[in-house]
Amino acid sequence: MKRLITAESVTEGHPDKLADRVSDAILDAVLAQDPQGRVACETLVTEGLVIVGGEIAAAAHIEPAVLARRAVRDVGYVKAEYGLSFDACAVATLIRQQSPDIAQAVRRNAADDPYDRIGAGDQGIMFGYASTETPERMPLPITLAHKLARRLAEVRKEGSLLYLRPDGKTQVTVEYEDGRPIRVHTVLLAAQHAPETALDELRRDLYELVVEPVLDGWLDNKTDVLVNTSGRFVVGGPASDTGMTGRKIIVDTYGGRGSHGGGAFSGKDPTKVDRSGSYMARYAAVNVVAAGLASACEVQVSYAIGQAHPLALNVDTHGTGQVPPSALDRAVRTVFDFRPAAIIETLDMRRPIYEPLSCYGHFGRLDLSPTWEEPNRVDALRAAAGVR
Repeated sequence: MKRLITAESVTEGHPDKLADRVSDAILDAVLAQDPQGRVACETLVTEGLVIVGGEIAAAAHIEPAVLARRAVRDVGYVKAEYGLSFDACAVATLIRQQSPDIAQAVRRNAADDPYDRIGAGDQGIMFGYASTETPERMPLPITLAHKLARRLAEVRKEGSLLYLRPDGKTQVTVEYEDGRPIRVHTVLLAAQHAPETALDELRRDLYELVVEPVLDGWLDNKTDVLVNTSGRFVVGGPASDTGMTGRKIIVDTYGGRGSHGGGAFSGKDPTKVDRSGSYMARYAAVNVVAAGLASACEVQVSYAIGQAHPLALNVDTHGTGQVPPSALDRAVRTVFDFRPAAIIETLDMRRPIYEPLSCYGHFGRLDLSPTWEEPNRVDALRAAAGVR
């Protein structure tokens, strides 16, 4: 049976991704000074203005406005004509202390077990997913969409296409046959450009410098490549759309494959299980797949605020499991400790590592070698599942 599956990505200049970047830049700055710092930072970007808000509790001195301007500059908003420029925009800072109710829920100092001394910083449901579909153990559509978006930024920043501007989106539709990807059916690019750029030139350049290098081997003579289908994309970024932290959660994860609990990642320290629980679920799924116990795996975990132990933990291999479901469930529970303090220690999450993750996905990022992508629990999983 054949079916079509689509995923999208966006460039680092997309207004929502710019907001994510500012939030994670502030998180990293706090963790660099105080690894125990707690952060829940939200950013809004619009024409000529960046607003940073949220709650921080940390022994750190940071300058949110300086960090925000640096992030805006690094993305490429360096001219007033872009609608947002790092040296001319206004930055409003509305940061306050973390709620004492949340703080006391997270701190559980009376517990005997040190891993019980941190409660979940929020309630919620988190999911992790992995499959054998790509070397990154990610679905192919989102992997290709991210690579196209990164390439759009690369050709702009390296000067190959000087008329490109920071905003952009990509979308890839992959054709599957009997569950296997066989070809790219459709490619969609939306690239912000200078007003004098001819559409024919743009389409030719992007096909040669972006589409062909990234999708080599997946294209055929029936693949539709669509570029700037609106015909013109001059006004973009925060000048055309307000951006906010946490509005690209499907882009950040698996492109719609599997499930999503609804929580965003950027701007949140690892006591927030929206982030740490999702990363740990990915870590478990990666190791299940790497161990050969399934060719696809989804891990679901849920929490109550202030409680260390998850309320529920479920493993679903979508019919691809190589051991009985009960054996796999037991193995995952044995090998992985989903209490927030254990997650933070296992994945070494109190480091300033988050800003680079704010665009092009939090998972499958082999370029950054994150701890949650390491298949280092394979032997333990196989033993716990009774596989020799």
